[in-house]
Amino acid sequence: MLVIRVIALVFLAISISSAQERPSRDLPEPFATKSTIKHPKVIGWPKDKTPQAPTGFRVQAFTRELENPRWIYVLPNGDVLIAQSRTLPKPVDKKKDDNEKSSKEKKQEEGAKQAKTVTGDSPNKITLLRDADQDGKPEKIETFLKDLRQPFGMALVKDQLFIATTDGVHAFPYKTGATSISSEGMKILDLPAGGYNNHWTRNLLATPDGNKLYISVGSASNVAEHGTAEEMLRANILEVNLDGTALRVFASGLRNPVGMAWNPMSSHLWTVVNERDELGDDLVPDYLTSVQENGFYGWPYSYFGSNADPRMKGERPDLVKKAIVPDFDLGSHTASLGLTFYDHKAFPAKCRDGAFIGQRGSWNRSKFVGYRVAFVPFKDGKPAGMAEDFLTGFIANEDEVYGRPVGVAVARDGSLLVCDEPGNVVWRVSADDAR
Repeated sequence: MLVIRVIALVFLAISISSAQERPSRDLPEPFATKSTIKHPKVIGWPKDKTPQAPTGFRVQAFTRELENPRWIYVLPNGDVLIAQSRTLPKPVDKKKDDNEKSSKEKKQEEGAKQAKTVTGDSPNKITLLRDADQDGKPEKIETFLKDLRQPFGMALVKDQLFIATTDGVHAFPYKTGATSISSEGMKILDLPAGGYNNHWTRNLLATPDGNKLYISVGSASNVAEHGTAEEMLRANILEVNLDGTALRVFASGLRNPVGMAWNPMSSHLWTVVNERDELGDDLVPDYLTSVQENGFYGWPYSYFGSNADPRMKGERPDLVKKAIVPDFDLGSHTASLGLTFYDHKAFPAKCRDGAFIGQRGSWNRSKFVGYRVAFVPFKDGKPAGMAEDFLTGFIANEDEVYGRPVGVAVARDGSLLVCDEPGNVVWRVSADDAR
């Protein structure tokens, strides 16, 4: 086991709302609107209700038996692995009297009480679902791995299954068809644990040749407000050998990169990034982008290229100048997290090679945005049109939501699987026919 110690010093018919389609070249000024704290109250799904997909698609619950299904990985044999984990409550600062807390802190705490997703313990396990007859209903649901520390990313390379937890990457032996793993596995890499809001997630993606792993690690803060020392190895996509050696930063300045995928047309690495808070309703856009080796994407000094963050005024003008403009604006405060490219033939031709994005929705906007699965059409390996609604209906009213989509993946039969983490459902979207 190699231990890396962390030392001091980141769809088809309906267009999205106007708030989400603001072009990146027309960004408002910082603080054009005040920063708003608006946590959704998750009320869960009535038994007879599902999200909505465009005409020609069917939505059904793949399973309602899991607690906090957050991320999906489809094994080559068609088995589906679901990582079950959630954000943990922040530790209580007993030294800080309630009277001393700022109004912002009090509002955040009250919002956290309303949001079921940030209370209680994390399930900390991975569940296997097997739908061998491909009828859209798994006949086998088994605990695959348990007692993990907030598991998230998964990647199979030959006979090794790699699992990313909030504090490291672990390797487990795997045999095709196995419904559980009893081995303790081996931790090949330490990672900085925890993080600002939901930045505890650590995703994994293996290179096409199976020689290396890419690891996404979000920042420990909103905008380095505690200094850069705690951001070592964070706000980055890391690269490492399968044994944990040769760790390096592949790309940096990515505040909270979560979903990662290989573009089927270009074979390039792409990611979706959850951007910074507290600059107003329409800043800063989350984004979808190709990832350049050794590229710097701005955080914390600038956003969407060289737009300097006023809270970092005058700091690192050299990095601000070199910051890469992301490929595609996904809207501010959408919490764009899940990402998968569609490379099957079950869906209409328009979908093929396009990107599906799970937008969990954020807390830092006066009106809800996100809370959907978006579709971005691609052509010749690049985005080729506006982001479109694909799976919607998660918002119940101006204060409540039924659920929040996160992980997205394409099943072996070509259906789209969506983890609705606080709704405790994995949704399956299938096409009536291939057109």
